[in-house]
Amino acid sequence: MKSRSIFLLVLVAIFFYSCADDLTDVGVSIQPGSDEISIGVDTFHVITEDVFVESISTRQDSFLLGNFCNEKYGSTTADLFAQLDCPEGYKFPVNALPDSAFVYLYYTTWFGDDYSPLDVSIYEMNKKTFEFGDKYYSNLDVSEFTDQTQLLSRRVFTAKGVSGSTLKIVKFPMPKSLVDRLSVDSIYASSETFLKSFGGLYITTKLGSAAILNINEINMRYYYHHVISKNGTDTTIVTPISFPANEWVRQVNRYVHSDRAEMVKHTSDVNYIASPANINTRVRIPLSKMKQHMDTITSGKELTINSALLNVEVTEVDDATLAVPITSYLLLIKEDSIDNFFNNKKLPDDTYAVLGAYTATLNNSTGEYDYYYRFNTAKLIATEIKNKSYLKNDYLNMRLVPVRVKFDSNNSVTEVKHQFLMTGVTVRSGSNSVSPMRINAVFSGF
Repeated sequence: MKSRSIFLLVLVAIFFYSCADDLTDVGVSIQPGSDEISIGVDTFHVITEDVFVESISTRQDSFLLGNFCNEKYGSTTADLFAQLDCPEGYKFPVNALPDSAFVYLYYTTWFGDDYSPLDVSIYEMNKKTFEFGDKYYSNLDVSEFTDQTQLLSRRVFTAKGVSGSTLKIVKFPMPKSLVDRLSVDSIYASSETFLKSFGGLYITTKLGSAAILNINEINMRYYYHHVISKNGTDTTIVTPISFPANEWVRQVNRYVHSDRAEMVKHTSDVNYIASPANINTRVRIPLSKMKQHMDTITSGKELTINSALLNVEVTEVDDATLAVPITSYLLLIKEDSIDNFFNNKKLPDDTYAVLGAYTATLNNSTGEYDYYYRFNTAKLIATEIKNKSYLKNDYLNMRLVPVRVKFDSNNSVTEVKHQFLMTGVTVRSGSNSVSPMRINAVFSGF
């Protein structure tokens, strides 16, 4: 009885398997040939080249100050302009007398040699100041804003030698002429009135090539005193006024790369990406060739791009040999959209700008880690094909730009800015002899 039951179960299983197999075959055989789904998998090589970046525009929350020479990416000199916010409508006591004023630079970190001397000078912006709503770029002309004849203060120090265990504070005394100018009530009528009287600060370095400070905050403190009578006794009161460089006024970091044309060694095997405002990599995607090839594989059917992964492979990742930190995030963005993206504080949406993070994955074949940035360009390429961009240009010009990224508590991107700290990365080029930069695509036609 038991053996008969097992025999019946086997027969039922064979019957259902045969029916399922027959139905599958019938389903394929009766489908017209033109209705079959065509699937393609292919690799498309890209063309790459180094691009020197002349300037960036960004509203920053910290600033670089100093000089650093790097053998791979060239020298970087960073100085800055800062307007100061005033207490609008401020009124001094009748018997107030001016005492002093100091500019404070605050920083917690720096890049380079701890004990490389920095010779920092502060000048007045005595020719013109910034308009709050205008765009200012990191290669602005110093001579438009100051003639550097009014030196306000100067100090020589080292990054690590400044007092403070975590927060470093550098104090610059201001001249008496400025202290007296700041003691007049009328200049505080509005921010505009104040900036006409005192346009702001130009802070620069003239010594050293091995250290750059990451300035977190700039503030000027003005002190005055007045006498009050309390219980028949005269008492002197010392009062400070704060003039911060904040979001209500403008600050602009200026970057100069004076020798990169001589120092950056362009090769066919690698490309360079460095910040601030230094080097990008241009990536030329063969859009016309991709469209033609996909149409051939899919017999001209309606095209769907399922995946199009661009792996930007990093080389020279030994921490012991790196002179600058590796860039954490890169933005792959259409070249003609860069200014619009950053000036209007947009976010990546994959139709023209794709974000990639510095990633390390263990390679089971070699037992070593592979380092790369990965971009899925499927939506971007599909959008360009839909817009028939391939009819105008054979190639789609993209740019790999180093960026700073902010996330919310759900790990969603809330802000993407130009990277303005010292970073750099070397990547395999489109003509690399070992592993050229390429797009691995999966596509289908219906």
